[in-house]
Amino acid sequence: MKDMGNERQYDAVGADYAAHNAVSSWNAYYERPATIALLGQVSGRRVLEAGCGGGELTAWLTGHGATVTAFDSSPVMAGLARERVAGQAEVLVADLAQPLTFAATGSYDLVVASLVLHYIRDWAPVLAEFRRVLPPAGAVVFSAHHPAWDWQLHAPDDYFAVRQVTETWQAGGKPFEVTFWRRPLRSITEAIAAAGFVIERLTEPEPAPGLAERDPRADRIIRTEPCFLFFRLRPGPA
Repeated sequence: MKDMGNERQYDAVGADYAAHNAVSSWNAYYERPATIALLGQVSGRRVLEAGCGGGELTAWLTGHGATVTAFDSSPVMAGLARERVAGQAEVLVADLAQPLTFAATGSYDLVVASLVLHYIRDWAPVLAEFRRVLPPAGAVVFSAHHPAWDWQLHAPDDYFAVRQVTETWQAGGKPFEVTFWRRPLRSITEAIAAAGFVIERLTEPEPAPGLAERDPRADRIIRTEPCFLFFRLRPGPA
């Protein structure tokens, strides 16, 4: 899911972005392995994947026995994911910032949101929907920009500011603008608590083995600078 109108940008560069995401140092050797490490056993579990992009994680989930409903707000990205999984998952076009009307209460065992929540200004309704679709024994796994990383880049004058940020990224040699929200850690944890979740794990992992040989610069950055944060949440007491 790419909020704030970013779906148009991802529609425009969809195939190039999906190809980049599949092999990039930051995704293939860092974000995806770290997210997968928090998922635990997925075989036989009902998984809701928010912001599926081109379907790399969707394919991993189905390949490991999960029953998956995935969605993205970009029709092009959702279409690429649908092609990628070839009927092994249900892939929808839906906006994470809106109620998940397609999802019944308590209908999923696990929600996963890979590098998507920072596109959303207000996490409260999003996390409330995640809480609604889970049973008491369910879990949420998500990754997001590290507040300290975005602070250094975009809010050095005020770490505690919640600030809209636009960056220019590259995909297939073409620039495209992406808008997201940076926020301090306290805004993240307060939103989690307000939605009725408890943080089970919060990790700042190292990259997967092999990155140092493939991309020494990325390996050095990931090992020495705050990049992403990874959470596993469980519903708290009713």
